[in-house]
Amino acid sequence: MTNVPATMNAVEISEFGGPDVLKLTECMTPQLAHGEVLIKVAAAGVNRGDCVQRMGFYPAPPGASDLPGLEVSGTLAAIGPGVSLWKEGDEVCALMAGGGYAEYAVVHEGSVLPRPEGVSLVEAAALPETVMTVWTNVFEDGQLRPGETLLIHGGSSGIGTTAIQLASTLGVKVIATAGSADKCKACEDLGAVRAINYREEDFVEVVKEVTDGKGADVILDMVGGDYVARNIEAAARQGRIVNIAYMSGSRVEVDLLPLMLKRLTLRGSTLRARDVAEKARLTSEVRMHVWPLIEAGRIKAVVDDTYPLADASKAHERMESSGHVGKILLTP
Repeated sequence: MTNVPATMNAVEISEFGGPDVLKLTECMTPQLAHGEVLIKVAAAGVNRGDCVQRMGFYPAPPGASDLPGLEVSGTLAAIGPGVSLWKEGDEVCALMAGGGYAEYAVVHEGSVLPRPEGVSLVEAAALPETVMTVWTNVFEDGQLRPGETLLIHGGSSGIGTTAIQLASTLGVKVIATAGSADKCKACEDLGAVRAINYREEDFVEVVKEVTDGKGADVILDMVGGDYVARNIEAAARQGRIVNIAYMSGSRVEVDLLPLMLKRLTLRGSTLRARDVAEKARLTSEVRMHVWPLIEAGRIKAVVDDTYPLADASKAHERMESSGHVGKILLTP
């Protein structure tokens, strides 16, 4: 690591609280362990998980950096012992358990993907967390198949815009919820057959209408709260409901009888704490099945806005305003 500076700029969580607790600081550049690579960061993705960590409710897994940031893109600045898949100078993007809000970030080589052809190095930071979240939750756990119907809550989010594109490209009928007319239009422009303004319409009624009474085969939900019961109502027989967040709360009272009568599957999922081997397996699957679609231009990185690393607090304010469509990025 002779060409890598000993210190770097990074964003730390100075204390738990609002966006203003994010502070630019100087810290030691991370060292490489066996199987790890060092990325000179071009951009870092901003995710809801970063906001929850900032508030004190989503600590980094054991052994991970306590700096926020779950995905980055950039150039490989150094290669650790035992690395066989990559070389210095490769342009990549990567999923990580923490540490992305920095000038340099360390990640295991198995969680690294090449920058897709046709996608800029900065835009590539919008891909790892969303693509892997969608693939594992919708297509692996949810077992979504061509010809089925997918209901996506938060359709204009980074995960939502990715899920709409990937599912519609693979022959799935997509319905999405969003909070404004402009966001609904964005969802439909990306491939949703129907976008539902949840402030004005009942998504259960609309889903039944669009599917001729059948319901959605798979539901991807990051809202929770009263959506848990309403998802059960909106689901088709033998439907699969996957919760990846509970923005409206996780403690709910639900009548589970319809779950049994409709033979539904209700499951939850997290990605951050999965071990190195599982993340490497998922990375390989995404590279095989999704990367060709991105390089063919059938799926694009949807970027809402980009902020300097020093303005991480403004990026979090933008995230929490829910005014964004697609991903918010930070650049050193």
